[in-house]
Amino acid sequence: MTTIANPADTLLFETSVEGRRCLRLPELDVPKVDLKQALKGAKLRAKPANLPEVGELDLVRHFKNLAQKNFSVDRNFYPLGSCTMKYNPKINVTLLCSPGFTRAHPHLPEADLQGHIELMYNLEGYLREVSGFPAVTLQPAAGAQGEMTGLMVIKAYFEEKGEGKTRTEIVIPDSAHGTNPATAALAGFKTVTLKGKPDGSVDLELLKTLVGPQTAGMMITNPSTLGLLEPNMVEIAKILHAHGAQLYMDGANMNAIQGIVRPADYGVDVMHFNLHKTYSVPHGAGGPGAGPIGVASHLEPFLPVPRPVKNEDGTFSLDSKRSKSIGKVRSFFGNYGALVMAYIYMSQLGREGVRRAAENAVLGANYLRVKLRNEFKVFTDRVCAHEVVFTDAIQAKNDIHALDVAKRLIDYNIHPMTIYFPQANVTNGEGAMMVEPTETESKQTLDFFVDVMKKIAQETKENPQLLKEAPHNMPVVRLDEVRASTQPQLYCPMCMA
Repeated sequence: MTTIANPADTLLFETSVEGRRCLRLPELDVPKVDLKQALKGAKLRAKPANLPEVGELDLVRHFKNLAQKNFSVDRNFYPLGSCTMKYNPKINVTLLCSPGFTRAHPHLPEADLQGHIELMYNLEGYLREVSGFPAVTLQPAAGAQGEMTGLMVIKAYFEEKGEGKTRTEIVIPDSAHGTNPATAALAGFKTVTLKGKPDGSVDLELLKTLVGPQTAGMMITNPSTLGLLEPNMVEIAKILHAHGAQLYMDGANMNAIQGIVRPADYGVDVMHFNLHKTYSVPHGAGGPGAGPIGVASHLEPFLPVPRPVKNEDGTFSLDSKRSKSIGKVRSFFGNYGALVMAYIYMSQLGREGVRRAAENAVLGANYLRVKLRNEFKVFTDRVCAHEVVFTDAIQAKNDIHALDVAKRLIDYNIHPMTIYFPQANVTNGEGAMMVEPTETESKQTLDFFVDVMKKIAQETKENPQLLKEAPHNMPVVRLDEVRASTQPQLYCPMCMA
């Protein structure tokens, strides 16, 4: 049967017809300007860009069709582990679009930015209360930049003490987030890997052998990327502090412990928040993000500027006169829109709501762990935090692996979970499947996921080829992912014609 192409499903370059337009401008009613003269010195194209020529309806249908092919948490379940792809209330975006936010320019005088500075000041207060730290900065624009800022603060602290040249190492557990070693290296430290115990917790005796006068600190993710709470945080802090080293905590998984325990209370010196994961800022595609850090009192003088402060007369201002500060890490005040949405979200939840969100996140993950433990191996089958790590050990007996399970989920309109993370060296060679249901999903949705996973487990035994060829209901099926990563086509041949 001959396939008939629907113009709405074709590329714009394929739909293009010379002379077709979405918009026709009126005749020029001002003197024509010679672009070469007006833009003297600028590099101009030798010939016009080869852009598609389409009508408005063609354009609308093209992008509407693309949008419907996109997967979003607004449409279906999105259990991408370690990334907290949860539903975010629409009121947060609606309020952010208020003219008072969208039309405010960062160069306005402080007298005209009083409400904006007050919001930042209050948000810092919320984060101080949740974390237990006496000081917070909102400057970093992402979790990774929060890590970098935290290590820069630690470095400045040791340089002032005259130990900058000797404190050269950062200890990092093998269950930490992958950005941690990269950040440490970028900040000028040597990374020392700490092999975890079989149950995923920190080996205290091994840690003692790695920490000494050369240690600047330790970066730990708690809960870890195995979805497990570290039971020995107090002891870890004591080991580090006994040698004068600092304890840095990656707070990307704060949504499992917020309102329940404060990291500063068990000895953490620095921690970053991921507002774009925990506090309702849209997450994914590289931004927008916000990665504030909280610090202990001895590190507060080194925080970046400007800092929002409340004056004695009740007004607010931005303080940039801090002699020990590491300086600016972001233009103006950080990703301000992200800060606004986090403030709205936390204000809506309140103290009780923040804790309840954590409790629901943990409850959902443990519900899935228990419901699926017979069909899929749980890497560490004990009470987990906000996410649970399954492996493909059972399915591998039928030559089905984590990738096959993930691809088959697409056929059921469920976004694949995170696969092969934690890496095979942590999971004893088994393919990891990290599932995070988040606190925003209902029991009905979790039950649907359980039913689908059980069906996939059955298909693995009865028709493994079905999984190997999945997905079956997408415009494209199995792509050559290795080739896409190693030989990407970063240009459009039609555009270059």
